Amino acid sequence: MRSYSELFRTREFTPLFLSSCFRTAASTVSGLALGTLVYRATDSPLLTALSMFGPSLAQMVGAATMLSAADRLPPRATVAGIALLFGLGTAAMAIPGLPIRTIFALLLLLGLIQSFGGGVLWGLLAEILAKEGYLPGRSVFNMMSGLAQITGFATGGVLVALLSPRVTLLLAAGLYLAAALTARLGLTPRAPRALGRPSIARTWHTNARLFSSPERRTLYLLLWVPNGLVVGCESLYVSYAPSRAGALFAFAALGMFVGDVTTGRLLPSRVRARLGIPFLLLLATPYLFFVLRPGVAVAAVLAAVASIGFGSSLIQQERLVALIPDELSGHALGLHTAGMLTMQGVSAALAGGIAQLASPAAAMTVMAAASIAVTLTLTPSLLRHRAAPPEGQRPEPSAPRAQQSEVNSP
Repeated sequence: MRSYSELFRTREFTPLFLSSCFRTAASTVSGLALGTLVYRATDSPLLTALSMFGPSLAQMVGAATMLSAADRLPPRATVAGIALLFGLGTAAMAIPGLPIRTIFALLLLLGLIQSFGGGVLWGLLAEILAKEGYLPGRSVFNMMSGLAQITGFATGGVLVALLSPRVTLLLAAGLYLAAALTARLGLTPRAPRALGRPSIARTWHTNARLFSSPERRTLYLLLWVPNGLVVGCESLYVSYAPSRAGALFAFAALGMFVGDVTTGRLLPSRVRARLGIPFLLLLATPYLFFVLRPGVAVAAVLAAVASIGFGSSLIQQERLVALIPDELSGHALGLHTAGMLTMQGVSAALAGGIAQLASPAAAMTVMAAASIAVTLTLTPSLLRHRAAPPEGQRPEPSAPRAQQSEVNSP
């Protein structure tokens, strides 16, 4: 495994990392500001949860129609262009008097654009570092995300209190523009990983190809469903503790950082491979205690402990990367991201609906129990596939790069 210092000596890793830092900080600050803005305007836990995580629902549409673009667009221009569009969209949401329905329309449009943006980003990371460097590289990105969220939620909470949600949204838009500029100036032009024009038919064909493997199917479900249900719990922080939601988000991000450091650097590979399921169970179990309606201090500790379990994603991703052809890396990793974000949006809507009928604490408990049930249901299938000969040692038929437009055609 590469050391972290070796990663930063790789030429394009640092600008890609810095661009993602700006985007994560922007997303964190804008999410809290937007959630607060919507809650003040509607007093609705459901709409508040949807404003922060609902745009992820658009990922489902994008994954079914646009995901083939992840390997067929020039990476530098696409990474920079998506950050620019997010900056413009976030600035538009800060317009005074903008109707709530218009805000949601903008959020859904940005979610649709992001549906293939994750594939472009993570496919480029895999290309820069190669498969053996993907796990430590993704670990660094995840740790950065945790730190940026800790800082962003804490800073966002202060900015919302001292300034206003709309001013905070404008500051977040500036961070998105910084991300676009960093990507444009720091990355070098690269050709798309696959030839041919993006299309719905190519997207469906490649999705079917990826899902043809039982082990890949199980890994995708583990990456999407248990984590997404727990994000449904997180989507209720604002309605659970309106004046202290930033603290809950920050402690959850701290726990995620600890989990990523532990998984990415401290655990030997053999030990790490066995901890995917235990980490998923850890991710959900602390939220069962929210049925007792703990105070903010105890709730923050529970959120931090639970979020250590997000390290499970690195474990499942490491195995997934080993099972995908190089020319499909962007599409395959984009499918993971799009499915994960879609499930987060679905879970936010479900959790918000339950909270609307009962309470945020009751909804968190229900979502946590559902996450545990899904994990236990999928575990036998994962163990069965792991006992079989490694699928990654039976490479799928592929063609030279110049012929990829034919390979990925229906």
